[in-house]
Amino acid sequence: MNESEILVKVENLSKKFCKDLKTSLWYGVKDLASGLSGNKNERELRPKEFWAVKDISFELRRGECLGLIGHNGAGKSTLLKILNGLINPDAGKVTIRGRVGALIELGAGFNPILSGRENIYNNGAILGFTKKEIDEKIDKIIDFAEIREFIDMPVQNYSSGMKVRLGFAVAAQMEPDVLIIDEVLAVGDVGFRMKCLTRIGELLKSTAVIFVSHSMPQVSRIANKILLMKNGSEVIGGLNVSDGIERYYQLFQNGDSIIGGNGLIEIKDFKILNDSLNCIDAENGFLILKHNYKYTFQLKLKVKEQVKKYFVNYSFIDKETKQVANFFSVFSDSVFSKTGEVIIEGEIENLILGQGTYSIGVAVNEIKECNSRGEIYLYNSNISIISITGIETGHAPVQFLGNWNIN
Repeated sequence: MNESEILVKVENLSKKFCKDLKTSLWYGVKDLASGLSGNKNERELRPKEFWAVKDISFELRRGECLGLIGHNGAGKSTLLKILNGLINPDAGKVTIRGRVGALIELGAGFNPILSGRENIYNNGAILGFTKKEIDEKIDKIIDFAEIREFIDMPVQNYSSGMKVRLGFAVAAQMEPDVLIIDEVLAVGDVGFRMKCLTRIGELLKSTAVIFVSHSMPQVSRIANKILLMKNGSEVIGGLNVSDGIERYYQLFQNGDSIIGGNGLIEIKDFKILNDSLNCIDAENGFLILKHNYKYTFQLKLKVKEQVKKYFVNYSFIDKETKQVANFFSVFSDSVFSKTGEVIIEGEIENLILGQGTYSIGVAVNEIKECNSRGEIYLYNSNISIISITGIETGHAPVQFLGNWNIN
């Protein structure tokens, strides 16, 4: 692709903010004075300042969709506001070619006392379209938004979902050269979100898209590039989408544990052993396990004398915080009653979890007659994090094994 196809070019972009309002106003006066005197050099951070965006660079061509991901406060929205011209950077350069359509805040750009129809013309004009061009598109916009019955009602009476429908319909149907979308598709019904994602796919033939979302399934569906941010800085950029999303989950996997119980049992140690009973070493805080291998889960406990019969349960939580598997000792007719220092080992013959990262939680429960649960002796929601490797295809939580034939 040649240089003319680059619609968005960001070079070493940085933006800083101040945590204190009075100090921020004072710095603003000083910066204005120094700017007027011709001193526009980048400054070091002053007291109470921090970098919201620091040294971000990327290029985006027509037909490309950049998935901009990161946790809340990573700097994504600040970066988008700079790209949309709402705030100025402190350093770096942004070059955008063509018309820009942006959905960076719910209802942004709408005049609440005007009707939906009047706001369509206002937004279209902001995007640089003539009244004639908007006239040709307005029926498609109204039909896409699915709010024809309410199109002449003031926008202040719209629900949040209706505002999203109208805002996206204007941006998508006017077909800008660059489309910026920030998390607005988190609002609204599933059907409309799928409709929007399909429309973005259609626009990619002639548009460059910057898409911000905490929904990795949405990102994986439409993005073909990834920029992962943390604390205002780029963690990774340019990786293929699946690797970038996996790094997102690894980077922001919740390392905190919810710990509970009645104090009668406490964990002294936990290990995962392979077939030869060697402890699995952690890489970057993750235990690397192979798909369909045999592993032993070793739990060292201190059990007080008043504890009666108990069982152990491991839970496996995927990157979407869904529990996808359990490993109960009672399913193998294993119930324990020993007290003092005890070591309990549970062997999984074939760990068939799909490729990806998982948190492991553990619970020790009292067991009563008829195998009913009693008190919770111990609970730890995140005793370890594992990363499953060794499977070339398939990213569902469980991969079924079986015999295959062809005739």
